[in-house]
Amino acid sequence: MLYPDDRKYTKDHEWIRLSADIAEVGITDYAQQQLGDVVYMELPAVGSQLTAGQPFGSIESVKAVSELFAPVSGEVVEVNGPLRDHPEAVNTDPHAAWMVKVRVADADTTAGLLDSAQYQGLLG
Repeated sequence: MLYPDDRKYTKDHEWIRLSADIAEVGITDYAQQQLGDVVYMELPAVGSQLTAGQPFGSIESVKAVSELFAPVSGEVVEVNGPLRDHPEAVNTDPHAAWMVKVRVADADTTAGLLDSAQYQGLLG
């Protein structure tokens, strides 16, 4: 399956996988296809506060620079360090290449996110 059922998706093409109150955040396969070859990523520091719907970093490809939008509000508790050194991993396996882990401030904020079928419907 292209878009795993164990995640929620945003209309901005980010995904989250929630485990208790910790959410892994990454970009979808569709997003990495649109970007092309990813060459650089700017990610927030551990301890940063994210606000749902607001930019939390950027991703740069050979074609463009795009903002990354937080799917949920909360505190960054971990950043995927190897991804900074090898940003092309999001092209290889975008649903395994999480960018940050966030302690979710309010579990209800995930209510507005899309499930796999809804996200695929959004893509047409």
